[in-house]
Amino acid sequence: MNILLKQVLINDPHSPHNGQVLDLLIENNRIKQIGTHLSHENATIIDQEGLQVSTGWVDCFAHFGDPGFEFNESFASGAAAAAAGGFTRVFTLPNTKPVTDNKSLVEYAAGQSKHLPIHIHPLGAITQKTEGKELAEMYDMRNSGAIAFSDGLLPVQSAGLFVKALQYVKAFDGVLIQLPIDRSIGSAGLMNEGVISTQLGLPGLPSIAEISILKRDLDLLKYSGSKIHFTGITTKESLELIAAAKAAGLKVTCSVTPYHLFFCDEDLQDYNTYLKVNPPLRSRADMLALHEGVVNGTVDCIASHHFPQDWDHKICEFEYASFGMNALESSFSVVNHLLDGLSNHRLIELFSLNARNIFGLPTTHIVENEVAELTIYHRNQVAELKKEHIKSKSFNNAFTNIELTGKVYATINNGQLTIN
Repeated sequence: MNILLKQVLINDPHSPHNGQVLDLLIENNRIKQIGTHLSHENATIIDQEGLQVSTGWVDCFAHFGDPGFEFNESFASGAAAAAAGGFTRVFTLPNTKPVTDNKSLVEYAAGQSKHLPIHIHPLGAITQKTEGKELAEMYDMRNSGAIAFSDGLLPVQSAGLFVKALQYVKAFDGVLIQLPIDRSIGSAGLMNEGVISTQLGLPGLPSIAEISILKRDLDLLKYSGSKIHFTGITTKESLELIAAAKAAGLKVTCSVTPYHLFFCDEDLQDYNTYLKVNPPLRSRADMLALHEGVVNGTVDCIASHHFPQDWDHKICEFEYASFGMNALESSFSVVNHLLDGLSNHRLIELFSLNARNIFGLPTTHIVENEVAELTIYHRNQVAELKKEHIKSKSFNNAFTNIELTGKVYATINNGQLTIN
């Protein structure tokens, strides 16, 4: 595979060519040459004004249904959606059937990367069957390819068990990913508890369900001296707690979803089931606080929380609709559109560099002789996701038919060029 990128802006702070507009020649999955006026007789040429190129993007929380829920998303369809969204690496949730809580299932998921345009990094379950009762064999899963550990959509509720998990992974410098939800608070909640939920007559899920467990886990983190990554942060107070913990020297990081940045509970007044997500869309004040957290560096990563659902589980009464949104293909456009003032450097921190550092992913830079793992995108071009163009098996994406500024052009990874 030979590819020639013409006059692209290189966005990689670890490259001596950072901030320069140059040509890149890729041969046999490696960056062969970087310079000006490059040519190659047998190369696929990409020549479009305004393109940028960075190291490949990472999504640290996405749900592919294999095994057990392939009707919602298979590895192949999830990989196609991820590549269309600009991602070259995706962490897949353990909430499969059977649960990814042993080395065999980790090896099965990790082995799917061989022929796909993305690298699959399975998250191993913290507890057996994600039941929150007994620890899973995390050490074995780590040796088999688990990138980190999480009970995914069923966050660990027991403080005693969670602190044991923190202590366990510390021995091999592992990371736990926790979705901070106390499932005993507002367990019947369908949306954020507040004025809007009262007006709509829907049971609410209060923000204290997030804040209380986050406070608890930060105390356990301080006690254990381990590492934790909170994902799906939705409230201003949560961001303040995380910022204070970082300032105190705790090994804590966090990520937010694109849809929590774009929507708030006010957008649910027409009972749009595509916006029924967990954790729920919070108040406008919380949404704006998330914007600030992304800009000021409190937020480390963007995580899609891609959760595809079939038609029957979304096109129904709000009360009966399942939680979740298809989100991989729209993540970049949403963030770039909302926060167009983000520097190129900060944008790539959020989508690539920070996740690679937090989870110990292989380093790759835009330098000659380096493996080509690249995302090519346009920050100023208008993108509009159409249902007929969605690569995922499911269509529960609330950004369909919304014009956004920022478009992924292609990815180069695993020896494959994927052009949108």
